[in-house]
Amino acid sequence: MLSDDFYKQRNLKYLLLGLCLWFSGCRPDHSGQSNSVGALRIATTTSTRDSGLLDQLLPAFTRNTPCDLSVIAVGTGAALKMGEQGEADVLIVHAPNSERQFMQERHGQRHASFMKNYFILVGQAADPAQIKHLAPDQALQQIGRQNQRFVSRGDDSGTHKRELELWGEPGCPLLESYIETGQGMGNTLMIANELQAYTLCDMATYLRFQHKIELVPLVSTHPLLENRYSVITVNPSKSSKINADLANRFFSFLQSAEAIQIIQKYQLHNSTLFEPITSTASLDDSP
Repeated sequence: MLSDDFYKQRNLKYLLLGLCLWFSGCRPDHSGQSNSVGALRIATTTSTRDSGLLDQLLPAFTRNTPCDLSVIAVGTGAALKMGEQGEADVLIVHAPNSERQFMQERHGQRHASFMKNYFILVGQAADPAQIKHLAPDQALQQIGRQNQRFVSRGDDSGTHKRELELWGEPGCPLLESYIETGQGMGNTLMIANELQAYTLCDMATYLRFQHKIELVPLVSTHPLLENRYSVITVNPSKSSKINADLANRFFSFLQSAEAIQIIQKYQLHNSTLFEPITSTASLDDSP
């Protein structure tokens, strides 16, 4: 038979082991609570994803605001539609005219432009349509007159909307030479490269894919090519599922000193992709 001393020593060992586990943090959580403050659904233009910027911004946001993130990268038109239907909490978009209509129809609650860059017209270095240094609207008309291939996203994205604005009235004169991909900017760039065609692209995505393609910028930094990115919180009346609190936190974060610094410092191939807009910009200020 085992002695009483044996049981006392064994119980003491268990007690000491339990204390060690407790102070080392290996103790059960009986609170039933999580540090997360819910889930945030972000519908964003594909260029913020394709450029890699979101990979920098989102971890910085969740460090101070633990939450589950759902990021849906689509064209601006599709993102605005998701907001209208209450399928997203917050939007990142870049089509000022469509944003203005969205806000006027009360689909959105708060709106602010928080960064910008430029669209660029890219094509072969040989530039068969001779558009280099032309104004962007003149460059597109020249491509049409020369019946050169032009690849369009054709997806109602912010880039596609700007392209259509640049064609003007009566619109694109191209027929068989005009190709719509219906895809994001990265894939559209790759298709244009394969076809050795012209296309309109945002600068950030071009720099991201630059080492994979032969196309070069031919028309850039023109006022008609300014590309503003805005954040919009969706009106909570659109759906009971909208997390207005998290949407507002994200809205404020994108205008914070921390986010501004991330945007300023984010580079690819020694080039800055975006420029923060540090003052609250009105839709009426858009080109």
